Amino acid sequence: MKLKGVKVAILTMSDKGARGERVDTSGPEIRSIVEAEGAIVFYYEVIPDEQYEIEERLVRLADLEDADLILTTGGTGFSPRDVTPEATLAVIERNAPGFVEAIRHASLKITPHAMLSRAVSGMRGQTLIINLPGSPKAVRESLQVVMPALPHGLEILKCQTGECAVTTQTGNDIDT
Repeated sequence: MKLKGVKVAILTMSDKGARGERVDTSGPEIRSIVEAEGAIVFYYEVIPDEQYEIEERLVRLADLEDADLILTTGGTGFSPRDVTPEATLAVIERNAPGFVEAIRHASLKITPHAMLSRAVSGMRGQTLIINLPGSPKAVRESLQVVMPALPHGLEILKCQTGECAVTTQTGNDIDT
């Protein structure tokens, strides 16, 4: 159980899904995978591809709901309405490109269309945000790629390992 006790929020970006015209299958796929790894999915929602709305949810989930991990699905392609990366970049404080770089690298072995992904990943406070593709198959493949590094990354972000530095009153870092 790699994600035991990790608080996860899932956001699906889909105009049609938000209007009830399409059933979301990617969000439930994410839920199934992370819960099987021991995560606690405390929030799931389908919202339209509106940048301000995505930003608001990401900020609320990170700052007020204390999510450890926010996984988004959809809205990362070339369509003019695909604004998930822009919303994510607007709210993260530090970039964590390795996750989406690894996903793109692995996905290119499956399809050349992987290079059309504009997904990003980064940190807001002690919350990791990762943009995933919009299809259930791509979600499965992507989570399989990031799962080996995800628990350790979250532990470091939450200072649950000996790899955190504590700043003294003099401003010097000391390893804990």
